[in-house]
Amino acid sequence: MATPTNQAQEIITCDLCAKPTRKFCNNCQVSLCVECVSKHVDKLDSLPHDIVPFKDRKVPFPECEFHSNQRCEAHCQQCDVPVCLKCMLGPHNGHKVKDMPENFNDKEKELEEETKEIESRIIPQYKKKNEETESKISTTMAECDELDKEKEKHRKLWHQEVDTIFNTLGSLIKSMKENHLAALKSHQSKINNCIPDMIQTVQRNKEILKSKKVFEVTNYKSKLEEYRNMPTDIDVKLPSLKTNTVQGRELSLELGEYKTCLTQKTLSSLTEEVYYLSLQKLLEQAKSITTIPTGVNPLFHVACVGVDEVWVSGKDKIIRRVDIHGSVRDTVTTTCLDWPNDITVTRQGELVYSDANNRTVNIVRHGRTETLITTPQGWHPGRLCCTKSGDILVSMYTTDFSQHKIARYQGHTVKQEIDRDEDGEPIYKGGEYSLYVVENNNGDTVASHGNAKAVGVVDKSGRVRFRYDGTPARRKKSFYPKHIVTDSMSQIIVTDYNNACLHILDQNGQFLRCVDNCGLDNPLGLSVDSEGRLWVGLGLSGEVKVIQYMK
Repeated sequence: MATPTNQAQEIITCDLCAKPTRKFCNNCQVSLCVECVSKHVDKLDSLPHDIVPFKDRKVPFPECEFHSNQRCEAHCQQCDVPVCLKCMLGPHNGHKVKDMPENFNDKEKELEEETKEIESRIIPQYKKKNEETESKISTTMAECDELDKEKEKHRKLWHQEVDTIFNTLGSLIKSMKENHLAALKSHQSKINNCIPDMIQTVQRNKEILKSKKVFEVTNYKSKLEEYRNMPTDIDVKLPSLKTNTVQGRELSLELGEYKTCLTQKTLSSLTEEVYYLSLQKLLEQAKSITTIPTGVNPLFHVACVGVDEVWVSGKDKIIRRVDIHGSVRDTVTTTCLDWPNDITVTRQGELVYSDANNRTVNIVRHGRTETLITTPQGWHPGRLCCTKSGDILVSMYTTDFSQHKIARYQGHTVKQEIDRDEDGEPIYKGGEYSLYVVENNNGDTVASHGNAKAVGVVDKSGRVRFRYDGTPARRKKSFYPKHIVTDSMSQIIVTDYNNACLHILDQNGQFLRCVDNCGLDNPLGLSVDSEGRLWVGLGLSGEVKVIQYMK
């Protein structure tokens, strides 16, 4: 065992005790001090021992596995294998070799240094890191428990608030009931009080007629007009109870003048958005994990499926499903006359593509193609986005490319159209390039507009929030946006074809950074997988780059 004392010298100690070694057993390959020689021999008296001074120790040469009866007296530095004389004259001829004893000593020293570093430095570092992580686990558990207690506290408060709302509503209905019934009963009482008087009048009139007395007949005072004027009806109208429920966002009630509303301000789910917002941030430098050859050239569109697979399409009718190793797992032959205008994937993992010539948006289910949407006459479907709510955003253009708009479809029905701003002016500039479209987590519709060389964002109502023209990125060439996506942090990521990079913005249009260090030549297609990695399709090479940009 080697124990270094300083940088100039090291003392070799006995393998049986801590004293300096003086002897060596060549047979057993054991270092010994003078006192331990007899102990070693006596302990293993059934074996032969070759005890020599330490400086005369020998390293046993291993047998060559390729040449029988040959000992490997050297070690090939180029191939890192033991070699015999025949090996050095044969397949290892010309290679640099080192004598076996020298190689043994070097390796032994390397092993000792490695063992020392692992034991003295690396293991303590791991133990310290383990303790730090354990502390974080305990802290996190404690904080989550506190959050859970706080949650239950607010659960009770919210229930109390809801109970107060409905108790108030109940009191209001009770008050309405009492007031309306009192008015109706008063009206009924007036009517009932008139009936006995009218019966009495009828009886008296009959008696006058029967008596035929001139005086009584001529002095009769008619009450007919009084009786004809029946007490005015009371118009009792109860207000209807109006409710509106937007699941997970808003609850509202309205009864007459009484109105109340419970609104959730954040739309992010605890299992998806909050988790990423709290734990993820941009890496200082994006990393290219792998480059996948697809065989599709040129490559226009990519759409991730889960973690390690992606649909790709180019300038033919076939859409291919390729895994992260470049193997084709599935193919779909489309109905397109030329090629798909875009591809995307639903939340259930179903492939959707647009067919511009036939004016259709199609879905592939169980190997069969079905038409989901047919666009209006004169309008052609361009790019697509399947939203979290199940809607489909379709960018459209007229046959002459003079007009562009975005339609939100719920099933076959157009739920919203985005084409004009508050002043009635077109939001999107006419031209030959289709709008790339995506929905952000806050409900914004984000469009990459090649004709205007800009990214435009409108809110849920269709009001323009902001535009981004690439200026803050300070690139050499003009900004030329193509495919666009948003991620779990609501960041907007768009390919810049001219500058071979990606622009990353926050949800309010603030420029964050460019990804320009991953060899993104002619980037076109863009998609995000379920682990938050970017899959970038390179138009000319037909390759897909998988990039990690957040940690």
